[in-house]
Amino acid sequence: MASVSVRSVSKLFGSFRALDDVSIEFDDGGFYGLLGPSGSGKTTLLRLIAGFEYPDAGAITIGGESVERRPAEKRDVGMMFQSYALFPNMNVFANVAFGLTVRGVPSGEIRTRVGEALELVKLAGLEKRRTHELSGGQRQRVALARAIVIRPRVLLLDEPLSALDKALRTGMQIELKRIQREIGITTIFVTHDQEEALTLSDRIGVLRDGRLIQEGAPRDIYERPRTAFAATFLGDANLFEGTVEGDAIRLDDGPPVRTDDPLPAGGTRVTIAVRPERMTVSAGSPAAGGARNEIGARVDEAIFAGNSLTYMLTHGARSVRVFAQNTGAEPVAAGAPVRVSWNPADTIVVDA
Repeated sequence: MASVSVRSVSKLFGSFRALDDVSIEFDDGGFYGLLGPSGSGKTTLLRLIAGFEYPDAGAITIGGESVERRPAEKRDVGMMFQSYALFPNMNVFANVAFGLTVRGVPSGEIRTRVGEALELVKLAGLEKRRTHELSGGQRQRVALARAIVIRPRVLLLDEPLSALDKALRTGMQIELKRIQREIGITTIFVTHDQEEALTLSDRIGVLRDGRLIQEGAPRDIYERPRTAFAATFLGDANLFEGTVEGDAIRLDDGPPVRTDDPLPAGGTRVTIAVRPERMTVSAGSPAAGGARNEIGARVDEAIFAGNSLTYMLTHGARSVRVFAQNTGAEPVAAGAPVRVSWNPADTIVVDA
């Protein structure tokens, strides 16, 4: 296994800058998620690490060895594609064995290693099945077995679960994490699914327009996003603008609110983010004072989702969303005035 280092990497396709001076360290044995919208550069970064593209600037090392100009077949990297790219004319065994066969591995060793890989992904006994006879989840496991059977130092996954339905995808997230922990391989995966990134990753890199916006542990990025983009892309967030007044922020369309974050000088314009699940909706109008921040709002709709409620509110000219647990109590009726409150610690000052 090996660590991966990407330092000041840029990549252009014509005049389009797909990656712009990106630096990330991928720890040996870690599970790292690259998250971002379409066109953010996450798949380009994966292809540069794999060797399918070469960077225009910067350095890439695997296990301390420079590889940015090394061909893909000499990087000792396994890759699983979004489409799985299985061979329909081959059975499960032949698909998994393909990488070993082209490397000239002896047939006895191929049988042993394919058997171990299929055991790991819980497909033992299906060696003779054709790919069209498999479910979507089984095809995904075949593709994963083919990627790991060559015993690569690094495993790259490009949207590995996007072709599966929600129920199957949730189960495969658990399986994928189990397999990664068992073999201890450095794993880097691309996803646009926020929940998937939070569930699987030890660390996350958020990309936008070819730049790394924020990088760190999933909880750290979720709890303390640095930018409005990171706050709204990784989870839901209510954004407010205001002006610093002493140790508080006076909202443009509301009262002053407090934060535990450091504030710039008085008079400075700032943007704050508040997670919907950190807010509480109560009937009535805000009261003066109190330890919690409070704003007034009107209920537009209360959306029932089984174990939770989503309140769609209007505060001034702004829409506000609040998540609440379903405690069995009747939700506040549409049109009613409410007070929305939250702790100062949950007021996150972000870069707009």
